[in-house]
Amino acid sequence: MICYFSVKNFKNFNDEFVFDLSDVNDFEFNTECIKNDVVNKAVIYGYNSTGKSNLGFAMFDIIIHITDKYRNPRFYENYFNALSKSEIAEFCYKFKFNKDILEYRYGKTSPTELVYETLLISGKKIIDYDKRRDSMAIINILGAETLNKDLGKINISLLKYVKANAVLDKGRESSLLQEFYAFIDNMLFFKSLDERSFQGYETQHGTEIMNDIITRNHFDDFKNFLKTAGIDTEIKVLDANGEKKFFFDFGLKIIDFWSAASTGTRTLVLFYFWLQRIRFEARKPSFLFIDEFDAFYHQVLSLFLVNELKKNDCQVVLTTHNPAIMSNDVLRPDCYFLMFKDGARSLSRCTPKELRKAHNIEKMYRAGSFDE
Repeated sequence: MICYFSVKNFKNFNDEFVFDLSDVNDFEFNTECIKNDVVNKAVIYGYNSTGKSNLGFAMFDIIIHITDKYRNPRFYENYFNALSKSEIAEFCYKFKFNKDILEYRYGKTSPTELVYETLLISGKKIIDYDKRRDSMAIINILGAETLNKDLGKINISLLKYVKANAVLDKGRESSLLQEFYAFIDNMLFFKSLDERSFQGYETQHGTEIMNDIITRNHFDDFKNFLKTAGIDTEIKVLDANGEKKFFFDFGLKIIDFWSAASTGTRTLVLFYFWLQRIRFEARKPSFLFIDEFDAFYHQVLSLFLVNELKKNDCQVVLTTHNPAIMSNDVLRPDCYFLMFKDGARSLSRCTPKELRKAHNIEKMYRAGSFDE
C-alpha cells in the first residue's frame, strides 16, 4: 500500500506537497477503511484549481518509467511548475508491505528523463543512481550481482533495468522488491468526466466497453448493478450489423443504449467497466484513483458507489466536490482529506476538536470548522 507520497515542482505543486496516508487515528468505527495502519479508502476535497487531478497524475508518474502499462501523455503536458526555477520534478513514495517500509525517490527533467533514483527498504539503501554524480549505479540486492552497474548515458530507469535483467533471490528484500513491482503494475487511474480516459493497469487503450462486459460474461451482473443503482429500465444485448450492442427495451420500442443513456448512466457504465476488474479479476487493481468520481451522480448514487468500493480490498482514493458523502456513517475523519498548498490533510488534522462518531462532519465542513 502507498502510505506516503510527496511531490515538488510538478504542475501546480511548486513547493513540496505531502499526502500522508499513514497518519491515522484510533477511531473504533469503519475500521475496514484502514488496513495495516494505512488509509485504505480516502476521499479528497478541494476548491477548483487546488490540484486534485494533478495529485492523481503525480502519483501515477511512477508507471511511466517502471511499467509498460498504458499512460496518457496528455496528463503530463506542462510538466513543471511555471513559478519554479528548478529543472527537476521530484517525487517520493513510501510503500508499506506488512511491517516493512519501502521508500522510492526520484527526480526527472521530463516525463521520461530520470536524473536520479534511490530505493530503500527499512532504511537500507538498495538501489541508487544519480546522473549528476557519475554513471555508476549502486545495486545492493541478491540476484543482481552480475548486472552492469555502469549505466553511462542509457536512458532507462534503474528500477526497470533491474526488473528486466536480474533474477532476484527469494530473500526478504528481493520479495519486497517483487511486491513493489507488482503493486506498481496494477495501479489504475481513471476520470469519470471522460469516457475512456485512464492510465495504468492495462497495456493498451481502446477496449470497447460493451464488448468487454459481454465477452467477460458479466452482462447479468451489469444489469443487476444498474438496478441496484436505481436504473430499472430493461436492457438487452442484440446483434447490430454483426456486433453485439446494448439496447433499452421499452416494450413497444427498442432504442440504442448509448444514444439514449443520460450522462450519469454512461458514467455509471464506465464505473462498472473498471469495477469488473476489482470484483472478478485474479489480478486485481492494487491502487485505484478515480478523479471527480461522482461529477454526474445524485448523492444517493454517490453513497452507493462508495459503499461498493468499500467491499473490496483495493486501496482507493476518490476526488469530489460532494460533501453529502462526508459522513462518519460512510468513512471516518482520517479518511476525508482537504487540499492545502503544502499538502492534503485529513479532517482529524484540520481541527483541534476531538472528533467522534456522533459528530456531523458534513455540517462542520459546511460551517468552515476545518478551514485553516
